[in-house]
Amino acid sequence: MDYVNLGNTGLKISRLCLGCMTYGDAQRSRHGWVLSEGPSRELIRQALDAGINFFDTANSYSAGTSEEYVGRAIKDFARRDEIVLATKVYFPWNDKPNTGGLSRKAIFQAVDDSLRRLGTDYIDLYQVHRWDHSTPIEETLEALHDIVKAGKVRYIGASSMYAWQFSKALYTSQLNGWTRFVSMQNHLNLLSREEEREMLALCADQQIGVLPWSPLARGRLARGWQESTGRSQIDTYGQALYAQHEEEDRAIIDAIGRIATARGVSRAQVALAWVLGKSQVSAPIIGVSKPGHLDDALGALALRLSEDEVEQLQAPYRPRSNVELEIQR
Repeated sequence: MDYVNLGNTGLKISRLCLGCMTYGDAQRSRHGWVLSEGPSRELIRQALDAGINFFDTANSYSAGTSEEYVGRAIKDFARRDEIVLATKVYFPWNDKPNTGGLSRKAIFQAVDDSLRRLGTDYIDLYQVHRWDHSTPIEETLEALHDIVKAGKVRYIGASSMYAWQFSKALYTSQLNGWTRFVSMQNHLNLLSREEEREMLALCADQQIGVLPWSPLARGRLARGWQESTGRSQIDTYGQALYAQHEEEDRAIIDAIGRIATARGVSRAQVALAWVLGKSQVSAPIIGVSKPGHLDDALGALALRLSEDEVEQLQAPYRPRSNVELEIQR
């Protein structure tokens, strides 16, 4: 396993981050495809054995049970000082006022709840899950600064926002001497490349670590065009994300298949190698629900695509709206 610094910090992270949205109590989850604690623990242990030291979850995943599963597994299988533990705040934890968003009140409550569920004294990377249109960015950033100074959080990161919003947040932190975002967790894969326009360039200029989520487009890039899975058939959010450009997307998926066959590797390895080849990317966030998924991700670390192969993968793409951000507006 290779390790890199996260952005311009001294924090060392593995080149793969295990995304833990897949793990949680199905009875408390909005997703019918999450894994119970037993299988989740086994996959977390396999990731640790492979050298992955970076784990990403959120307070909203399966009503907080993802954090609980991850916290117990890390306690049993690893040393806390060797692990980089990331979680997120924004989405509401119930339907009452102030139980979500990025107000000072919500952040102070959410961080303590996450610490309790994770069973730890501190969070390495605390990320705002979305932009909060109802709270002044100054309030959010000062609250985040305060929980860093209180020792509850080591670094702060952001996720899924427009480049102008992220630029505003970075400038506001600098202007006030507050703790600065060190990472951006954004939506980047061969079917969603809109982040190439401004966000990746901004992150490179500001030395921000990039942690793409859904690098395999929720599994679409890991299988043929006509193939489906039990999860894909019920994943309405994923269906909404990739519903714009059927002809172009099919051409991209076919290109992945041709290259995978020629190289003697899986489709997932090819698609993930494209993300890993981006100079701005620190570590893609991989979802693992079967041991083979982890094997594919590890194999992608050693796969180098040629310029011609990259051109084949990228040529069919056409500009599209940033659906993930539009859904949140």
